[in-house]
Amino acid sequence: EDTLIDALLIKYPQLKTAGDPPRYGIVHRLDKDTSGILLVAKTNEALIFFQKQFKNRTVEKKYLALAAGSIKEDEGVIETLIGRAPGDKRKQKAYLPNEPGSEGKREAITKYKVLQRFKDYTLLEVKIETGRRHQIRCHLSYIQHPIAGDKIYGFKNSPKPEGLNRQFLHAAYLKIQLPDGEIKEFGSELPEDLKKIINNLK
Repeated sequence: EDTLIDALLIKYPQLKTAGDPPRYGIVHRLDKDTSGILLVAKTNEALIFFQKQFKNRTVEKKYLALAAGSIKEDEGVIETLIGRAPGDKRKQKAYLPNEPGSEGKREAITKYKVLQRFKDYTLLEVKIETGRRHQIRCHLSYIQHPIAGDKIYGFKNSPKPEGLNRQFLHAAYLKIQLPDGEIKEFGSELPEDLKKIINNLK
């Protein structure tokens, strides 16, 4: 299927001057089936400027996630190393330092805060201090509360709300400095498909 970048190139052909194919101008990733804010730079200079902030961890990003099960604490921090899971190229695995297989894995820090509790689920606001591949999905699975609808990190017996066809993960907020020095905040409400799931749980 056509990707987001194919659609963007039709509207902004100048993106071909920003970065390398096939990710022209795309500053950071969102997993397939994760909705929300994605930052795209129109020029190479802007791309480098934004990527530096992601690398230096000065960008603030918040996600909304519906986790399976009841999380007892009102907030928490998950801190591990993350690397590719042995035996499954699609997955990442969380390791504790000094655990066998943890050599060369990268630090990952995820903070979460409970927004709402339901019978079999917990709605969380999640902030990531590091940007590892599948970080939120891997970390919530690691604490035994995988994201609802996650086909890769969910457990066989994980509950799934009726009508949910993807993982319930949405990039809701992004705060970053623009090349002209202005600090800009972007917000994205839950899309209709996820709003519907929450309304059905109430």
